[in-house]
Amino acid sequence: MVIKIKQADYEAIAAHARSALPKEACGLIAGRDEGDTRVIEKVYLLTNADQSREHFSIDPKEQLAAIKDMRKDGLNPLGNFHSHPETPARPSEEDIRLALDAKASYLILSLAENSPVLKAFSIEKGAVISVPLEVG
Repeated sequence: MVIKIKQADYEAIAAHARSALPKEACGLIAGRDEGDTRVIEKVYLLTNADQSREHFSIDPKEQLAAIKDMRKDGLNPLGNFHSHPETPARPSEEDIRLALDAKASYLILSLAENSPVLKAFSIEKGAVISVPLEVG
């Protein structure tokens, strides 16, 4: 599988993550699957209800509103994204433990380096698989 995200959506996620510093930012991704390609059509920049530097939980009211918007637009929920303000773009032990949907895509944006680094993963039964991500 390959995941495609528009440059503008990548930039929106990066800006959202920077604005949340020093805390983690989070949100949902929506779109469609086309064979072996997952196309992100829309990102939802949501509130980290935990207001934490080390973990996140999506505000439930915002999550419900995003799901309703996806349905209205005929999009499918594809997964979520969150930022790592000070650590690399890879799932933490907590990220792995809380990844309950094997069909979801998990995007992590690291702000640990000078430039943001966005990576994608699938996680099933504790196994982390890196998924190619195309930005453009």
